[in-house]
Amino acid sequence: MQSKTGTVSKVKILKYSERPLVFFKLDDVSCLIAGHSLNFLADVENGMNIVIAGDYNSRKQFIVRKYAVIGKTKIMMEIEMMKA
Repeated sequence: MQSKTGTVSKVKILKYSERPLVFFKLDDVSCLIAGHSLNFLADVENGMNIVIAGDYNSRKQFIVRKYAVIGKTKIMMEIEMMKA
C-alpha cells in the first residue's frame, strides 16, 4: 500500500448508492474512494490537506483504502461555527 499527502480539489460524487463512489484530486493525482465515502464527504472539502493510503488501478487512478485529515475536519469546523 502506498501513501500520499496533499491538498484536495474537485470533489465529485460519481455514483449514488449505499456506498457512493467519490472522485477527487489530490494535487495532480486522480483518486477514487468508495469504502468510507460518506465519512469522507462529511470530513473533507476542497482546499483541505489529507493523507491517503491505497493503490493504483489499471487506469492510473489512486484507489483510497484509508484517509486522514490533517488539522480539523469539515464537521469540526461547522460545530465550532455553531457554538460561536
